[in-house]
Amino acid sequence: MVFSQFQIGHRTITFNDPTRNGGFGSGGGPGRQIQTEIYYPSYNSGENTPVATFPDFPVIVFGHGFAMGWDAYQNIWEHIVPQGYIMAFVRTEGSLIPSPSHANFGDDLALVVTKMLALNTTAGSPFNGTVKQKAVIMGHSMGGGATMLAAANNSSIAGIVGLAPAETNPTAIGVCPNITVPALIFSGSSDGVTPPAEHHIPIYQGIASTCKSFVSITGGAHCYFANPNFNCDFGEGTSSQGISISRAEQQQLTYAILDPWLQYVLGSDCFAFTDFQWKLNNTIGTINQGTCAPSGTNATIFYDNMSILWTTTPGTAYQWYLNGQIMQGETNDSLVPPVDLGGDYSVSVFSPSGCETSSFITLQGSISVLPLDYQLIYQATENTIQITTNTPYTGSVSLQDIHGRIIQQEVVNATSMNFSSNQLSKGVYFVRLGNLPAKRILVH
Repeated sequence: MVFSQFQIGHRTITFNDPTRNGGFGSGGGPGRQIQTEIYYPSYNSGENTPVATFPDFPVIVFGHGFAMGWDAYQNIWEHIVPQGYIMAFVRTEGSLIPSPSHANFGDDLALVVTKMLALNTTAGSPFNGTVKQKAVIMGHSMGGGATMLAAANNSSIAGIVGLAPAETNPTAIGVCPNITVPALIFSGSSDGVTPPAEHHIPIYQGIASTCKSFVSITGGAHCYFANPNFNCDFGEGTSSQGISISRAEQQQLTYAILDPWLQYVLGSDCFAFTDFQWKLNNTIGTINQGTCAPSGTNATIFYDNMSILWTTTPGTAYQWYLNGQIMQGETNDSLVPPVDLGGDYSVSVFSPSGCETSSFITLQGSISVLPLDYQLIYQATENTIQITTNTPYTGSVSLQDIHGRIIQQEVVNATSMNFSSNQLSKGVYFVRLGNLPAKRILVH
């Protein structure tokens, strides 16, 4: 259910913790400076480009490895961000001498989660109105251990990912019983920098979540989760033996399992959960285990033969589907189907320990009342797109971008309607009435 459909924008924000000192960066105010490199979905790649406006995007806060910069993880942000995630790379505690403070790094990761989520309602912020209120903390090596410190007793996060997570001081292993959110731990079996038996496995075993998974990449390395990095690769060269796959192969195996997990946890997508469980059990080149309950098909779905679909299955999040495709924004336990959109409707019910999906219910749409034709006019002076039909039309009208994403949608009963183009960037858009072929219009 995840598609690489966005360009990558970048901007730097220095956050501030007035209760502590030190850090890295400037411009965040008095106290501890926490410079953060933020990569986000945009319609145009580059520095400080506008954030894409639809839909809103969940957050992944990332912690780097010992003596590694954030830029060593370009492979990760270039893979993940275009799928519709904001990634925030924390730059504190990056020095070799003096040695980094693991406790401060964990606190920094937790604080950046809070700060990133708050940007959604911060007046004047470039992320205002674009940040989904769901976040995951992810980290590599030292950053993976700091992820455990940040996640302990943390109710503001939806899950954690550890890439070869290292034991820390204070102990990451010791706080794992205080972690109850979904967790995904990756390990290279030939990692000599943080040997799995001493680091990754005890961390995984200690996590108290009812939905945790461990991925062991056969012949995998410690540093191969990132791009080539002198400090990491030097350490690996003196400690790891038996590495039998390439860096690209290790990253490919990681993404195969990570992608559906992120869509499940951050997208509350139960179809992605089913895909994740299949990948966990069937990805060649990995030996894996997990505690997540198998995906079920026991969710109930009802229709009152008038206008509402609903489910009585309890959960923490819901997602409706039409013909197997996500209905953007339809995340309540009930749904009012667009009157002209007949098809197979279903719902998934998300919980932190697993998913339930419903069987399909088929509704006949009011396709026979669709008009035969409609015209579009872009009014540049009034910042509107005007739609005029040749006969009265009742049904849905949607405005889509060139990737097919719905930017605006309304249900109308009229022969003329307008979409505001105030928030639209210049470019090509499409208007669709119900199931009629979309028509192209240029906003300039």
